[in-house]
Formats: sequence, C-alpha cells, structure tokens
Amino acid sequence: MTVILGFAMIVVFMTLIMTKKLSPILALILVPTIFGLFAGAGLGIGDMVMEAIASMSSTAALLLFAIIYFGIMIDVGLFDRLVDVILRLAGHDPLRVVMGTALLTGAVSLDGDGSTTFIVVTAAMLPIYRRLEMSPVVLTCVAGLINGTLNIVPWGGPTARAASALQLDPNEIFAPMVPSLIVGLLLALGFAWFMGLSERRRLTAAGVQWARGAGGSVAAASAGSTGGPATRALVINQTSEEPQASSTGTSLAETALDPNRPTLRPHLLWFNLALTVVIMVLLVIDIMPLAYLFMLGTVVALMVNFRTVREQHEELASHASSVITVVAMVMAAGVLTGVMSGTGMVDDMAQWLVDVIPAAWGPYLAGITGVLSIPMTFFMSNDAFYYGILPVLTETASHYGISSADMARASITGQPVHLQSPLVPAILLLVSLAGVELGDHHKKVLWRALCVSLAMLAVGILVGVIAFG
Repeated sequence: MTVILGFAMIVVFMTLIMTKKLSPILALILVPTIFGLFAGAGLGIGDMVMEAIASMSSTAALLLFAIIYFGIMIDVGLFDRLVDVILRLAGHDPLRVVMGTALLTGAVSLDGDGSTTFIVVTAAMLPIYRRLEMSPVVLTCVAGLINGTLNIVPWGGPTARAASALQLDPNEIFAPMVPSLIVGLLLALGFAWFMGLSERRRLTAAGVQWARGAGGSVAAASAGSTGGPATRALVINQTSEEPQASSTGTSLAETALDPNRPTLRPHLLWFNLALTVVIMVLLVIDIMPLAYLFMLGTVVALMVNFRTVREQHEELASHASSVITVVAMVMAAGVLTGVMSGTGMVDDMAQWLVDVIPAAWGPYLAGITGVLSIPMTFFMSNDAFYYGILPVLTETASHYGISSADMARASITGQPVHLQSPLVPAILLLVSLAGVELGDHHKKVLWRALCVSLAMLAVGILVGVIAFG
C-alpha cells in the first residue's frame, strides 16, 4: 500500500505543479500531508515533518542571506560594468549570451557545489537576460543542465557517496566515465545552442531584427512600428562597439540595470568588488559555514552601502518577496521528504523496485540501475539512493558477475535529472534568483536532462565501462 501511495503522490505532485493547478509551495505541503494521512501517519506526521525541516534549517539560512547579499550587489551596481563587457563580447546576440551562460556555468561548476555555481551565474547573467528581454527560463535550463552533467566529478557529492557506499576509489568510478561526461556536455551545449537560436527567433518576431554588421558583430535593429509595446531596439555602434539602448515602450528604468536608480553606489565599486571576491574565495576554500559567511557579508554590505537604519530597512524589504519564496520552498520540501521517509514510503518503494526485477534481467542490472537512478534520485535524496538502494542492487548484481565499480558508474548517470528535483536546495535557489516558476523550469529542462542522462548511460555501456549482458 505504501508503495502505491508513494508513486501516486509523486504523480499527483508533478502533475499539479507542471499544469500550474497549485504553486510548488502549496503542492509540497498539501499533497504529502494528504497521502501521509492515508499511509497511516496520523498525528505523528507533525514530528516527521519537523524532523526533516530541522535538517534543512542551515540550507534555508544559506539561501536567505545569499539572495539578500547578491540582491544588494545588483542594486548598488557591482555587476553593471560586467554586464556591459559581456554585452560587447556577445554582441547583443541571444545565441551568444546563452552559450556564454553555458560556458560560465561549466567553469564555475568545477568546484562541485551547485549553490555556488548558481549564485555566480545568476548574478552575472540575469541582468543581461533582463536587458535583452530574454527568457530567464532559458538561463535556468542551461545552468541546470550543465551543472547537473558536471555533478559526477570525483569531488562532487554523488560520486563520493557511491564510492563510500561501495568502498571504492572515487577516481575508479569517474575516470572511465570521462567519455560519457564529454558526450553529456556536448549534448547539453547542443541544447543550449538551439535554445539560443530559439530566443533569437522569438525576439525577431517580437520586433527586433538581427543582422551581422560590417565588423562581424551581430547587431539588433528595430523592426519599426510592428514591434509590441515591450519591444526594445538594441544597437551596437560598429566603430566604438559600445552598446546603446533605445526604448519603444520598456525603458531600462524598469529593469535591475536602471542607470539612474537611487541605490547605485559607484564610489564604492572597488569595495563591493573586493568584498564579493573575499566571500567567493572563503566559500571555495570552505573554512566556515556558508550560511554564516553570507550573514557576515550581508551585514558588512548593508552597513557600508546604506548608512542609515531607514535605508537598510528599505533595502532588506525590497528583497522580501524573493527571500520569502525560496525559504518557504525549502521548508515546504521538508514536508515531502519527512512524509516519504517517516511513513517508510522511500524504503518500501526501493525494495519493491528491487523485488520486481526478474531474475532473467540479472546480467543487465548495471544498465537497469542507470535507468532507475533517473527517477529515484529525482524523488529522493542522494543519501537515500546511494546508501540505501545502491548497495542492495550491487549485492544482487554481484551474483551475475557485475562489479561494484560498474554499478557505481551506472548509478551516477542520473545526475542531470537529479539536480532538477524540488528536493535539491540548489535548484530552488536558481529558480528563485531568476524569478522563474519551478513548473516552467521543469517543462523546459526535464526532457533535455533525461536525454543527457540516457546518452551518458548509453556511452558508458558502449565503451564497456558499464557492464551490460
């Protein structure tokens, strides 16, 4: 019964958020509560939920203060010059902006931390998307795909967990999977390329015509009066390469890059840059808890940039909606994880999957494990999958001559999909910073992430590092 309820709960939850019948926060709270009561949780459901929420408190604190800090840095103008530089390099071409997003995500993702990657990428690229009126869902999709694919690096969580659970060297798992990683990244970059082309076509249809200038740069010219009220013509001066913006209804004053916004602090540019660099360095070397690090950074940024208590209060209040949304989402996710673990749904679902695999499929267990890792790591934590399910599957596979290393390699191929899970705090941070609905992100990213995961699994089988048959 708990197996049926668990799968039914997942289907109902995903249907409600992707069809926008309920917001993610409401669905994360309401759906698990109803199914948990049907599973016999009774009044104990409260203790299950609060235990899960308590384990997420540090994550909620990190997201809260990270959003405030980078919101302050955007308000005071730290990223304005960076945006102008990237615009000159990208030539105001959505295709090049999207590919730049992919490459920046890939570079920052090498630190193995999703939250860090999404903070940096969103802070640097979102103002550009806003200025060019590009869809922020494209940003979240590209960033999620690239980071999820690179999540299998040896110092990342999944590979380390698999190695620990099966007592293997992480590099023994990762090194043979490099061909799979390369193919996965190429496929993700291919998706980014086509999304960039789609954005270019969309903006053209909205009233912006793209043409290649004499200097080889892509320029945007107004399509005339046929453009809609939100159309903005973006023109590159071909001699000075300086971007200019002319408005036909939407001015930069309505974006985060308004050059006349009262929160700008140009005289504090170098201080704010130094403060941000210090925080990023401390974040990477990991010498103190990230939540506390951003708490301190937020305090310093507020005190230096906004001297009066009234200004500080107004600046904090301006980011209230973003903060409330992301923290509420993290707390709501605690209801889902608490009910699934507290009622035994996770364990029963995992055991059921192991039991229903026919004996004739034994020689193919590595490939089956790769396929199972896609939905299972999406609907449960990496800890639950790698420490609870993978050892059971690996022990079963050993009777068919399949090594634990093969099983570990197969198990990490589902990470591009796993990273899109509403149970992953980093993805909640990404969509919140970008102002994107989780359902909209899922519509665009899930099938692409599925393709990347299956491609990585297929390559692993083809090159012989994942046993099959």
